[in-house]
Formats: sequence, C-alpha cells, structure tokens
Amino acid sequence: MKKGIILLVVLFLSVCTFAQTTNKDALIGTWLTGSGKGKVQIYKEGDKYNGKIVWLKEPTYPDGKPKVDKNNPDEAQKTKPLLGLNMLKGFIFDEDKWVDGTIYDPENGKTYSCKITWNNGKLDVRGYIGISLIGRTDTWFKVLDIK
Repeated sequence: MKKGIILLVVLFLSVCTFAQTTNKDALIGTWLTGSGKGKVQIYKEGDKYNGKIVWLKEPTYPDGKPKVDKNNPDEAQKTKPLLGLNMLKGFIFDEDKWVDGTIYDPENGKTYSCKITWNNGKLDVRGYIGISLIGRTDTWFKVLDIK
C-alpha cells in the first residue's frame, strides 16, 4: 500500500513537471495581437523564430492604397507594405521562453528587445528597452487561419 501511494505521488509530480514544460515550437502559427488590429504568423527559420504581419483589420488607407511602413526611420522602408512585414526577428528558445529577439512596432517605427512566454495557450509578448522591467506586455491569441 505504501509503495503504491509513493508511486502515485511520483507519477503525479512527473506529470505536473511535464505539463509545465513548454514545447519549443508551440509559438509557430498565426496569432491575433492584443489590440485585434493584426495577425502575425510566427515561423521557424533554422534555429530562430521570426514573425510577419499576415492580416490587418484595416489593410488600406481611405484612398484604397495598401498601408505602408510610413513611420520607419529608414527612408527606403517607408514605402514598403505592412502586410508581409517581418516584425519579430531572431528569437531562440531558452528553457520555457523565447528570448534574444526583437519586435518592430510599425505604429511608431521603433524596434525593441523582446521576449515571449507561453501563458496557457496564449503568448505574452514583452517589448522592452534595456531590461524587461521597463517595457510593455501584449497578450496574443492563437487563430486557425490568416483571414
């Protein structure tokens, strides 16, 4: 009886530990940003994870022309469409999070250091300057398609 209880406790702890381990490819797929303004497709290239904008709630200006990266500090980039823009770059998986990447914010044209953590089927995407305490977290939600 005692051995059976010990075995159950060990099994329970093993399952709990396994359940908390994040699959390194769990973030691959399409995610709706917290604002609902866009969808980002995260993909793996070599051993790094990147993400590009694949859908926008408002993809065009009132004149019907596609929205462009008008806030980019690089003049050559200002005429490029936002759809297809790589906004997440260079993430690596480390233990239970994706780190060492950057996130580009097309609304202000700035690039920030970034880390991504798995949060019960959602992604907490934290952009920051210097240390992660000085930053902002946006929660993204998995979607089945890019439409």
